[in-house]
Amino acid sequence: MKVLKLHPDYLGVTFSSLCMLHCFLTPFLFITQAHLSTMPAWWQPLNFVFLSLSFFAVYRSSQNSSKQIVKFFMYLFWTILAFLLISEEIELLHLPEALTYATGSILAFIHIYNRKYCQCDDEECCVNEK
Repeated sequence: MKVLKLHPDYLGVTFSSLCMLHCFLTPFLFITQAHLSTMPAWWQPLNFVFLSLSFFAVYRSSQNSSKQIVKFFMYLFWTILAFLLISEEIELLHLPEALTYATGSILAFIHIYNRKYCQCDDEECCVNEK
C-alpha cells in the first residue's frame, strides 16, 4: 500500500484555511452558547494548534522553495499571524479580526504560489529533503 505524502504547501493552505474557519466560527459559537459564561475549554487552544501546524508547514515549504523572497514572506506572514493571535489571547492590542483573516489568506496564497512557481528542479537548489 502506497502512503500518500502531502506536500507541505498543501498542508499550509489547509491549516491556514482551517485557522480562518475557526476564527470565523468563533463569534457564532459565542452567540449559540450565550447562556454559558465562557467558551468551551477545547475551542480557544485551537488557535495555537493551528499556529503550530502552520509553522511546520512554513518550515517544510521554505526548505522546498527555490525563491528567497517567498521564504521571507512565508516567515513574515506567519510571524504577523502569530503576533495577532497571541495579542488577541493576552489582550495586548484590540485589532480588527479582518487583519487575522487577511494574514491567514495571504499565507495560504503564498503557499499556493510557492507550490506552483517556486519548486526546485533538482537536488542542488533546496536544503536536504527527507
